[in-house]
Amino acid sequence: MSRKRRSFTTEYKVEAARRVIDSGSTIAEVARDLGLSENLLGRWVADERRRIDAAATSGDQPLTSAERTELARLRKQVSEQEKDIAFLKKASAYFAAHQQK
Repeated sequence: MSRKRRSFTTEYKVEAARRVIDSGSTIAEVARDLGLSENLLGRWVADERRRIDAAATSGDQPLTSAERTELARLRKQVSEQEKDIAFLKKASAYFAAHQQK
């Protein structure tokens, strides 16, 4: 039976890669802990190291773990608020159309 292909969010990939980079653990250890293949995690780590090097070259500082967590929380909050606004627009249009004069 074939396995379904798993997909991972960008935040998950970055956090997994940072776990290798920040902790000094090997890719094999972290991959085993997370249930990932070493090749996949290795690509994520290489991508993250390239991103860090590019940021350092341009003079920017990469986000800290706390900043990445806050960014993820804020993105989720914005998404929920956009859904609320869309619902309220539909509800107001409905009530405006059915308002008795």
